Amino acid sequence: PTYDLFLIVVGPLVLGVVWLLLTRTRFGTLVRAATQDREMVSALGVNQAWLFTAVFALGAMLAGLGGALQLPREPATLEMDLHTIGAAFVVVVVGGMGSIPGAYAAALLISEIKAICIWLGVVDVFGVSISFSKLTLVVDFLVMAVVLVWRPWGLFGRPQAPSRYVGMQEEPLRRPGKAYLVAAAVLGLLLVAAPLITAQSPYTTVLLIDLLIAALFAASLHFIMGPAGMHSFGHAAYFGLGAYGAALLVRSLGLPMEIALVMAPLVAAAGAFIYGWFAVRLSGVYLAMLTLAFAQITWAITYQWDSFTGGSNGLTGVWPAEWLADKRMYYWLTLALVGLGVWWLRRVLFSPFGYALRAGRDSLLRADAIGIDVKRMQWAAFVVAGTAAGLAGALYAFSKGSISPESLAVGKSVDGLVMVLLGGIQTLAGPVVGAVTFTWLHDTVARNTDYWRAMLGAIILILVLLFPQGIAGTFKQIFDNMRDAKNTKEGKA
Repeated sequence: PTYDLFLIVVGPLVLGVVWLLLTRTRFGTLVRAATQDREMVSALGVNQAWLFTAVFALGAMLAGLGGALQLPREPATLEMDLHTIGAAFVVVVVGGMGSIPGAYAAALLISEIKAICIWLGVVDVFGVSISFSKLTLVVDFLVMAVVLVWRPWGLFGRPQAPSRYVGMQEEPLRRPGKAYLVAAAVLGLLLVAAPLITAQSPYTTVLLIDLLIAALFAASLHFIMGPAGMHSFGHAAYFGLGAYGAALLVRSLGLPMEIALVMAPLVAAAGAFIYGWFAVRLSGVYLAMLTLAFAQITWAITYQWDSFTGGSNGLTGVWPAEWLADKRMYYWLTLALVGLGVWWLRRVLFSPFGYALRAGRDSLLRADAIGIDVKRMQWAAFVVAGTAAGLAGALYAFSKGSISPESLAVGKSVDGLVMVLLGGIQTLAGPVVGAVTFTWLHDTVARNTDYWRAMLGAIILILVLLFPQGIAGTFKQIFDNMRDAKNTKEGKA
């Protein structure tokens, strides 16, 4: 245990150094001041770019120190980043944003709870065997969910002061013009004819199905991220609930595929109804992390319930009906349902509900003052988005013939976030463009190079730098500038 004892000593030392740096030095004073009022600090002549660059470098150095200290205890793997960043987020949120001692205390609390679960192993309680060791997969997220429901600002955090705005004000959504409708109609005709054009390449039809499902999944996430202003790190939960709901309805209850396809989105909607009730009571990072906690709890249950969900092996033999055995027929069904789902989401956004939802996003206090129940609107938005994501999950299950816990994992939620941000969160076409771009790039790069992860990351990085507002958002800005310039020129004439 010598090295473990060394780590026990290093932890408090690092905590003390960081605490002294932030509370007893001029640098720490400037950092805390800029966090509270960045505009005033800038007015005093402080170079914020260098200040926050130094903070970023300090955080990177501490992360590197943590990795170096961990290496003798476990080997370096490609999965370390995702596991570590998830644990780090949990610790910071449980401890309370802005509290270094809170993060330290949360890390100790979660680590000791995990150790106790391992020590207990399997315990018989009133004749029922309970495996506490299995809880180690999700115990940190369970702790986070309990803490955030009980104390939304964390153990050592402070309640957030009321703010006029819960999100950045955005340009009002505008109804599509004639040119947009014509382009959408042409695209729809091309999509309908695509299987006939690519009849010699069945794989192309399979890829098109994946593109359509990804577009619906991204559009459902954008529904609560953009117009509702609620960032979700666990949207894959509803995708997975829809997929597993469809698979279990067919396998366990023996229902026809058509009925399962209708009922599966309702299963996802039920999950969104329950999770959303807790999530909408928070905001910002706390809301995002609570959605991640619920998603990870759902994943852990699915991963470990072997007798019901198939555990890590998942469920197989989930095929569509006989009349959809031809991939082209299933593609047309997917196209119809995805088109209907995207149209429904757009329709809701231009309804009174959608306007009230955006009012709550842009000005919480004003919306509340005129009688809008913002929390209820956001709760309903969770259910709407969860239903659409569940439909995407059900279509995915039947298209692949099987489903596994990876459909609920963090990686799936991250893919959805990348799709929305890559396309542009300010436009309704953004999630569709981002989903098609990301899914097509992922497939093309993975099939053509062994180092596809590095190349895919580099391509996405280049796209983000070239299109800072997303692909669709940047093109929309260009067209708007051209239109404004044309109107200005005609006005002068």
